[in-house]
Amino acid sequence: MKMPCFECLEKRKTSLLLALLAILLVIPLFVEKSYIMGVFCRIFMYAILAGSLNVINGYSNQFNLGHVGFFCVGAYVEAILSTTYHVNFWLLLPFAGICAALSALLVVLPTLKLQGMYLSIVTMGFSEILRLIALNWNTVTGGPDGIKGIASPLLFGIKISKSGQFYYLFLLVLVLFLFFTNRVLKSRLGRAWIAIREDQLAARSLGVEISTYKAINFMYGAFWAGLAGAIYAPYFRFISSDMFNLDESFNILSMAIIGGLGTLAGPVFGSAIVSILSEVLRPVSQYRMLVYAALIIVVMWIRPQGLYGDSASILAGNSIHLFKKKKSSRAREA
Repeated sequence: MKMPCFECLEKRKTSLLLALLAILLVIPLFVEKSYIMGVFCRIFMYAILAGSLNVINGYSNQFNLGHVGFFCVGAYVEAILSTTYHVNFWLLLPFAGICAALSALLVVLPTLKLQGMYLSIVTMGFSEILRLIALNWNTVTGGPDGIKGIASPLLFGIKISKSGQFYYLFLLVLVLFLFFTNRVLKSRLGRAWIAIREDQLAARSLGVEISTYKAINFMYGAFWAGLAGAIYAPYFRFISSDMFNLDESFNILSMAIIGGLGTLAGPVFGSAIVSILSEVLRPVSQYRMLVYAALIIVVMWIRPQGLYGDSASILAGNSIHLFKKKKSSRAREA
């Protein structure tokens, strides 16, 4: 029996992804320069951040401009508890994500009726409030001096302190994020998010609890940003409030837009492009934001769906898959 075309594409996509993962796993064996490993670490970290922002902005049409605030929560939770109370990193990793998700709940509960620019202003303000708390709460966060000497994670007695070791940790979390998000988007929960994005009134008429699903969506994206922050803190071994300013929020947003909102792989490509561009522009870093703005304008003009948007979208893939599934089930019934 001939295999349907969409199943062939799914198998081919899976094979390509496994091959890419195998290549990524062996890169540190051939590349010894810590600088290059550091660039990879930043690409993976920003892919998690841009991807988690994309879950909010791209799949439920909520406009979050303060995603760095949840990143900040995860980083400070890990840094404070590891340095002051010496809590194990592997326990702090999910706990930091949960704390970020709870902080997202504080944002989303009073703003469920807000949309578009109004919601973006609230999220941006909340992010700045968190940064100012970190800047001024000297006894807990270290104030302007930040938190120094953050302990490196231990795995089976081996200290994870080098960029080549953190490479695998960032990659693991990125793979977990992509896997679980892919599963969620294909579930009833993900279809509800997409329905809200497309038409809230139609979604409500189909029995979708708009407020509940929006809150879950916001908390899900914040959870992964918190995880990224929890790895970021021991990776740099120092954090301060100026690492989580609004420039960083716009940096994450630019990665999601350039790669393609509403796609699973788009933010990964966007983070790679912007991170590499940041390294190239390091000698003229004062013009970095101008270059990002120009790149966003060009992408929105030439390809408004992003570099990995439209036909490569997981949403498109899901729609085709569901259509074929329904068609085959009807044929069997007939």
